[in-house]
Amino acid sequence: MPKITFSAKRLQINKENTRTVAAISLAAILTTFSLVASNALLSQRSYQARVISEKEKAARQLEDNLENIKNLRDSYLVFVGTVQNIIGGDPKLNGDRNGDNAKIILDALPSKYDFPALASSLEKLLDERNFGVESIAGTDDELSQTSQTSPSPLAVEIPFELTVNSNYNSLKSLIEVFELSIRPMHITALTLSGNNEATRLSISAKTYYQPAKNLDITTKEIK
Repeated sequence: MPKITFSAKRLQINKENTRTVAAISLAAILTTFSLVASNALLSQRSYQARVISEKEKAARQLEDNLENIKNLRDSYLVFVGTVQNIIGGDPKLNGDRNGDNAKIILDALPSKYDFPALASSLEKLLDERNFGVESIAGTDDELSQTSQTSPSPLAVEIPFELTVNSNYNSLKSLIEVFELSIRPMHITALTLSGNNEATRLSISAKTYYQPAKNLDITTKEIK
């Protein structure tokens, strides 16, 4: 077998080529790593910038909310601290026209459907004026109303029907009682039967409630 020999110059060239290839490979690895690391750092910097921006936005909103709370509290204290309530009653006493303005507003437009409470108040109103209550009917729809995910900002109807017995002149005053009620009453149908001494009055009507405003605290994911 012939003997293969390499000159010293050829060996030196091979070594230099090997070093060059190794240097190029190392440079390529370092360049790739640098690009990947730079991209990761830039992405992280962008993410941190978005986080800081949202935190600053939340902080400004919190400052505004705290100021609004103070203004709302001051306005509320003025509203309920009057010597006379908005319907001419005494805010420190109990009674049909008494109570502070906050109580008057809640009585006029409750925050829940609560048909049983409406029926009780109607029955009390009629009994105090000696009307013979034959029936008070309606739909207890509180569960359905409560399950709504986004409460309506508008007043919601509560339909009801009632039938009473009395003389004709007394029943005329009942309509006036409804007209003067602090709670809005909209009569949609009215039926009279009987005579002047024994009259039966059937009323279809509706009143209203306004769902309470919920304070929804949410979180936001920064991507």
